[in-house]
Amino acid sequence: MTFKDIFKSDFLEKASSFSLLDVIIAMAVSFAIGLFIYFVYKKTFRGVMYSSSFGVSLIAMCLITTLIILAVTSNIILSLGMVGALSIVRFRTAVKEPLDIAFLFWAISVGIVTGAGLIPLAVIGSVFIGIILILFANSKSSDTPYIAVISCANEAAENAAMEIIAKNTKKHQIRSKTVTAAGIELMVEVKLREDSSKVCNLLSGTEGISKAALVSYNGEYMS
Repeated sequence: MTFKDIFKSDFLEKASSFSLLDVIIAMAVSFAIGLFIYFVYKKTFRGVMYSSSFGVSLIAMCLITTLIILAVTSNIILSLGMVGALSIVRFRTAVKEPLDIAFLFWAISVGIVTGAGLIPLAVIGSVFIGIILILFANSKSSDTPYIAVISCANEAAENAAMEIIAKNTKKHQIRSKTVTAAGIELMVEVKLREDSSKVCNLLSGTEGISKAALVSYNGEYMS
């Protein structure tokens, strides 16, 4: 055994087998598409508290997934070991917005496709997905639902409130009714004829109604 044989390593041979140009191109394209995903997410965000860290994580996810796929496609044995290693990873962070899940899958898909060398597919697919999300996520519905919270002193005030709601809304449905010694509290889901709070003003000015409030409601959370 010679001195050269001692320092001979398969690890160095595998490192030399990589194409540095391919790696740079794949990572650069992944970063560019990740930036595009970040700006689409920022453009289509409809929540109240915008999280810039989530947007940055989308870029990082594109790059990390690309790096993993580059390693997996270079060695079959490594790919089997990588699958076993990644199978033990668990994510505990809850995703609050349903649309955020789509962005996560989009970022992962871009990393997989780019790492596999299908760069045109990643670019064309991302542009198409981005246009669709911008068109549909920013479209405003004219039938925005609300929850009307009404405190009535008696049954007569309740009837008057329901009459006002029937005249000034497209559709309404009682979601909750609580009767106590202090009075009656109603929670009514309504769809307004116009996107205004006129119905709330009419309710608060009615005799026997001590409180009237409109709460924005999208079927999943109130704000």
